[in-house]
Amino acid sequence: MSGIRDTVGSKSTRAPLVARRTLLVGATAAGGLALAWSVWPRDYRPNLTAAPDEHIFNAFLKIGDDGHISAIVSQCEMGQGVTTLLPQIMADELGADWRTIAVETAPISPLYANTLVVDEDSSVFMPRTGVPDFVQDVRSWARREWAVRHAVMLTANSSSVRMFEGPCRDAAAQARALLMMEAARRWDAKWEDCDAQDGFVILGQKRLRFGELAAGAAKLEPPATPVYRASSADPLYGKELTRLDLPAKVDGSANFAGDIRLPDMVYAAIRQGPVGATRLQSINRKAGLASPGVLSVVEHERWIAAVARNWWAANRALDRFAPVFETKGTSVSSKGINSALKAALRADGYRIAKKGDVAGAMEGRTKISAEYLVAPALHAGIETRTATAAIDGDGLRVWVATQAPAQCRDAIAAATGLEPGAVTLFPMMAGGSFDACLDHSVAVQAAVIARQVKRPVQLAWSRAEEIMRVPPRAPARAKMVATLNAAGGIDALVSRIAVPSTNHEVRARLFDNIPHDVAQRAAAGSPDAAAVEGAQPAYAIPHFAVDHCPADTGLPTARWRGNADSYTAFFTECFVDEMATRAGSDALSYRMAMLGDAPLLARCLLTAATLGGWEGGIPGSAQGLACHAMRGSYIALLATARQSDKGIQVEQLVAVVEAGRLVNPAIARQQVEGGLIFGLAAAVGATTDYEGGVATARKLHQLGLPRLSQTPQILVEFLDSDREPGGLGEIGVPVVAPAVANALFAATGRRIRRLPLAAHST
Repeated sequence: MSGIRDTVGSKSTRAPLVARRTLLVGATAAGGLALAWSVWPRDYRPNLTAAPDEHIFNAFLKIGDDGHISAIVSQCEMGQGVTTLLPQIMADELGADWRTIAVETAPISPLYANTLVVDEDSSVFMPRTGVPDFVQDVRSWARREWAVRHAVMLTANSSSVRMFEGPCRDAAAQARALLMMEAARRWDAKWEDCDAQDGFVILGQKRLRFGELAAGAAKLEPPATPVYRASSADPLYGKELTRLDLPAKVDGSANFAGDIRLPDMVYAAIRQGPVGATRLQSINRKAGLASPGVLSVVEHERWIAAVARNWWAANRALDRFAPVFETKGTSVSSKGINSALKAALRADGYRIAKKGDVAGAMEGRTKISAEYLVAPALHAGIETRTATAAIDGDGLRVWVATQAPAQCRDAIAAATGLEPGAVTLFPMMAGGSFDACLDHSVAVQAAVIARQVKRPVQLAWSRAEEIMRVPPRAPARAKMVATLNAAGGIDALVSRIAVPSTNHEVRARLFDNIPHDVAQRAAAGSPDAAAVEGAQPAYAIPHFAVDHCPADTGLPTARWRGNADSYTAFFTECFVDEMATRAGSDALSYRMAMLGDAPLLARCLLTAATLGGWEGGIPGSAQGLACHAMRGSYIALLATARQSDKGIQVEQLVAVVEAGRLVNPAIARQQVEGGLIFGLAAAVGATTDYEGGVATARKLHQLGLPRLSQTPQILVEFLDSDREPGGLGEIGVPVVAPAVANALFAATGRRIRRLPLAAHST
């Protein structure tokens, strides 16, 4: 690697070495791949199953003779409302009656590949710095094509509407055209003269129900390009329609993986040992099998599972089996994690993004710096990882919540020696995930257990296993260095962020079925642009640079709601607040002066300050601001928070969001509110220490999560917009911690530069 001297500090900052030969080879290889794939024949047809009275129109829609419409949803429903949003888009374009809409989970198919996520995460392969655009364009195309051919049906990056609004609308437009063609054939009219409304095709006074037309329409050939519906007088798009999944969740009839019941089914609990290169050494088989209700035990090189007539008996038996594990290498500990982050911050890094001449701008100037630290953050979903598996002839059936069904199926097949086609996967709703369902360990384990005991088995992780074995969001440490202009504004800024290369780990686990510890070791030291995503400031700073300093903490890490933005926003927004104080300016005016290039963010910030009654950040006001942009959306937050005898008390959160068009404003508000609460949990807790490779927390009450009595008053306002929809699932998360930290400074005069805040507030 070639070093680039960085005048900020005494260490150098590295960038990937890109020589002319490398470029030529890369371009040739990518171009050859593009040519090969372009001539490789492919024809993807819907692989849906239809009942005798149903008719398949395309990969996203089926219509029954009784008029019911099945909207096919390929994304994992984990509380974000995707099983309402995508059907709402289709129903609006189709001209359907909302009361006739049903939802089915999509089968695994290239037709549902989420190429948007793959394209957005392309930075995990190589940072863009120094790579010509034509090479990046070819590589990006190749990655999207690869995603289609491997049916990468990811639910991530707040992408469901952003990715599938177009395909869903196209599918509905084509289905509507077919229905109108069939009606026009019966009426001896031109189909273009027809329309669709409330589940009927209409032409003047003539009306035919969709159900009457479905059988004939499904046999016709649609137009070459979709013909979209004219503006409706009463569109479904933009209405606060009741969520389709809500009634079943309220009355308890909604099925999750833990609700599956099969004949002769047994239950399993598991223990996996410390984090790291851990292997099972021995168990007390006699004592364990003597435990009440236990039927058998399954030993794997990395874990032990007890199988019993109920889960409680299986979990209690694990203590009697007294498994002994051996972990090679240095055990993971909080002290070791902190030491690794400090060492990484001092070492060379990789320049991921830059603007202007940072070195020149800082030369000979007074530099102002601050360091920030965030702890690992747990997913802490209500539903612990659960899967149900059963032998099906020579194959398997598996019920599990997954955000990547094709990769989950492939992982099961690889672990059991089956062909992927022999594994039938039933993707379930998730009781909260926050990207935890990108880990398929529980599905693989359930499949292995079912094949060994030769009975249907339901495996559920205990809360302790969940806390320790679902890799957390990465811990991170940042050094922010700035120089100011004569007016006190930021002239140059360097963000050096020490954090593991999480996305390389995730990719290795997800697509190559690499064990957690192996993936972590392989990723250590690799540049990962996605690991510092969100650090590039939205502010008009003339000179800035973002450096990734890969940290080898030994702790496997994972994607998490908000991903890197959840800590990079904390670093940036807290540091900007400090610079405002140093300049003698209030935090609102200071930010607004630098948002000339981000008018939507500026509008959000000004509106939030107005709605929340911004007092200028005076001492004792207990108010703090933060703003952020990600996934095509913008948010500003005004928080009111104080210290109390019970710890941090956040009294109010006022959020203003610009997220483009809203499919369903009620669900949009729920997503932002949920993101704010999730961000609050991470601001005050949602973490654990590690000692000897073991998480010290075992239960939810040990994670420092906010209680109902600590939940603040929340106000969420959306700015009207006709832009393309932005992401909403994550946008509320990143701004909470910095806004609360800044509010606590206004209340107490003390800066807190660590997360969670509660651990450092006294």
